[in-house]
Amino acid sequence: MSRKVLVVDDEKLIVKGIRFSLEQEGMEVDCAYDGEEAVEKAKEKKYDIILLDLMLPKMDGLEVCQQIREFSNVPIIMLTAKGEDMDKILGLEYGADDYITKPFNILEVKARIKAIMRRAGSGQEEKEKAKTIEIGDLRMDCEGRRVFIAGKEINLTAKEFDVLELLVFNPNKVYSRENLLNIVWGYEYPGDVRTVDVHIRRLREKIEANPSEPKYVHTKWGVGYYFQA
Repeated sequence: MSRKVLVVDDEKLIVKGIRFSLEQEGMEVDCAYDGEEAVEKAKEKKYDIILLDLMLPKMDGLEVCQQIREFSNVPIIMLTAKGEDMDKILGLEYGADDYITKPFNILEVKARIKAIMRRAGSGQEEKEKAKTIEIGDLRMDCEGRRVFIAGKEINLTAKEFDVLELLVFNPNKVYSRENLLNIVWGYEYPGDVRTVDVHIRRLREKIEANPSEPKYVHTKWGVGYYFQA
């Protein structure tokens, strides 16, 4: 079954190049040229991945990412011409899964897409063994990739879910930030360990009653993070 990709960029030549290259790989590609059109298309159709430019007319990429996160956990790769670390981290804070800095090599884009799709489809056997896991008020539906706290559904991004799932399935095991970056984002990911800190903080804000005194996701100072069962 062909993968469905939405490419969002106001530079039509870039869109045309990406579209051609991904279609050569057998992917089904839709395009949007401004932020509003991107949100509409993401609502109308279920995509496997979205390539989203940061600088867009009508609504910028971060706002688009934020709006899409309100109804979908589709993996989002931000395309950014800005190289500053804070921009990259900010993109991830808004719910993006990865970023690529322009100008980019189309082979790198394809490699990132394949890596994210591979990770999204991996671990299926593990999830089959325990489709639902309950610890205290926390319930994880691994098959549906949904999380509930005291019966209320919590909207996690794809990466937040992946981090939580890894920690939940390995209770009390401390993972260093480098370990988490390599396991969840992959060895080819160019970001740094601050990406992990941002995701852990956002995860705590969503699942902990008091994020500064976490019940589930704990910090082992100087070492890393762990889930307390």
